[in-house]
Amino acid sequence: MAAPASKQEGGVKSLLEELQDATNVSAQKSERPAEAKRTHEQANAGNYQREANSIRAKILRERKDSKTIERANLMNVSKLLIKELIDSSLAHGRMLDDDYVPLQQFFIVLEHVLRHGLKPKKGMLSRKKEFWSVLESIEKIAPEAAEITTSVREMPNIKTPLGRARAWLRLAMMQKSLADYFKVMIEKKEDLLNDFYEIGAFMLEEEGMVIAGLLVGLNVLDCNMCIKGEDLDQPMGVIDFSLYMREQYNGLTEEDGDSVEGQSKMATILDQKNYLEELNRHLNATVANLQQKLEQVQATNALMKEDLAIAKNTILALQQENEELTAQRDLVTKDLQKQIEVAQQDINVEREVYQVSRAGLDTMFTEAKKQLEEETRLRLDVEKELELQISMKAEMEMALRLLEKDIHEKQDTIVGLRGQIEEIKAINLDLYNKLRACESSLKHKTEMVGKLEEKTNQLVSTLREMEKRIKDSQSEKLAAEETARKLGQIIAERDSKRAALETDLQIEREWRCTLQKTLEQEKEKVAQQHMELQQMRELKREYAELDAQYQQARNLCEEQEKALSELGSHLSESKLRVEDLREAQLLTREFQWVSDEAATHCKQCSKEFSISRRKHHCRHCGDIYCSECSDNKMPLPSSSKPVRVCDACHTQLLSRYSAT
Repeated sequence: MAAPASKQEGGVKSLLEELQDATNVSAQKSERPAEAKRTHEQANAGNYQREANSIRAKILRERKDSKTIERANLMNVSKLLIKELIDSSLAHGRMLDDDYVPLQQFFIVLEHVLRHGLKPKKGMLSRKKEFWSVLESIEKIAPEAAEITTSVREMPNIKTPLGRARAWLRLAMMQKSLADYFKVMIEKKEDLLNDFYEIGAFMLEEEGMVIAGLLVGLNVLDCNMCIKGEDLDQPMGVIDFSLYMREQYNGLTEEDGDSVEGQSKMATILDQKNYLEELNRHLNATVANLQQKLEQVQATNALMKEDLAIAKNTILALQQENEELTAQRDLVTKDLQKQIEVAQQDINVEREVYQVSRAGLDTMFTEAKKQLEEETRLRLDVEKELELQISMKAEMEMALRLLEKDIHEKQDTIVGLRGQIEEIKAINLDLYNKLRACESSLKHKTEMVGKLEEKTNQLVSTLREMEKRIKDSQSEKLAAEETARKLGQIIAERDSKRAALETDLQIEREWRCTLQKTLEQEKEKVAQQHMELQQMRELKREYAELDAQYQQARNLCEEQEKALSELGSHLSESKLRVEDLREAQLLTREFQWVSDEAATHCKQCSKEFSISRRKHHCRHCGDIYCSECSDNKMPLPSSSKPVRVCDACHTQLLSRYSAT
């Protein structure tokens, strides 16, 4: 127990010696009068002594180990420095530069915090403790820190890791992101800091979270430091505590009161500025994320464009090959047509010559004609298949299959041509045999011998020509076989190209599936709109029918109104006459004014009169009614103003006045 206490006391003594040295240095640099310096140093020494006594008592009471004491000392010094830095910056303005002493002292303390508990690296001469690797690893978790790290690496005047770490801290302070990076380190300390710090280090304990929270208050400060012109590779400096151990509450003068009011106003303004800066930082982060997403989308779009260009080039190459094949097919068909035309001409000549004696040639000609029609039908089928291939360029697999089918059909046609050539040979042999039979049968016809001999000579010449043509057809057959072999080579090349195109076609299919889905959705919408349109058409048709019915009813109503108007005119005349007669009778008959005692019930509704239901005389007929049955007023000839009348007299008078 005595050894840790002695170590703790030694640490406190060393701390006091550093404080005393710092006070001596500051006393030498200060420009105050000697007496003021002495009083200030005495007050600081008293404060230091009191703080040292309290620290010593606390250490002896709690019996903490050396790392706990170091963490506590660093925590207290950090709180003191940050508070003094914020208070002094409020008094002197928010823009701080390199020459500002509290800012320099703050960076020294921050270096002590980052060095505490750091695992040493074995070097050539000694074990070095470097925290630049800790700061360098932050960019793995926070990508925005990579900009600071790269800019620090590219500085030519900084050569040591300590100088790079100092430059990194100053850049983060100027960007007001130092607290955020510390918070990231504390939150990811299991992945980031365990490899660099020992157990019990400042950054691995609760004090690290506290220092990260204290650094948030420094975001209200504006710093302007020239890092390139400063020598950051120097050894670690000494903390001057004389700047912070002065009495701050000796009484406020009037000028201090004005400064406090100005500071309060300045604090409110700066709080608003801090909020706006934080908001701007968040907006910058969102803009950066959106820019990254935009770049990714642009890259994918460029890849899709390249794939589309490759697919278009392949389609154009296939179109060119298809055109070449169609040209070859046209040449072959033209040659076949020419041969067929020549053969048809020869057959026509032979038919004209031997029409009487060789009726069998007609059947052969019809068979040849049928074969020609089959050839033309096959050619039309081939043309239809080619048109289908052209129309179905989007589906490349089907186009290749149709092309293979076309090639097989051409091979079948070649085989058919070979059969036809063999049939022609057989026909020629039959013709030759028939000619011999005709010669034997025509020997007794002496008159026709000469002519038939000439004709047979001509036939022999034509047969020779046919043999020559057969030889030519055989040579053409060999050429066709050669072309078929070339086509087989072309098909093999196309198979290799097809394998390359299948991947592109798969991409096109996926894209087409998405387009088909959207097209199906659009078709559903169009179908709904068509249904709505049909409903609207039905409604329109019903409306037209109703309009026609309405017009018919309207015409009928107009006719009836005309008839009614005519009847009304006649009735009004007769009614006027009746009213005149009735008025004459009424004038002749005197109305009897009924007395109040004679009537106990209303004449119309037969309700009994009471206090609430009073009696009222009709000024026209003189009977007594209740207020509900006589709530009408009409002008009478006996009075200039409208007077009360009953409902019956009211309707009677109203009809009379409307008729007149």
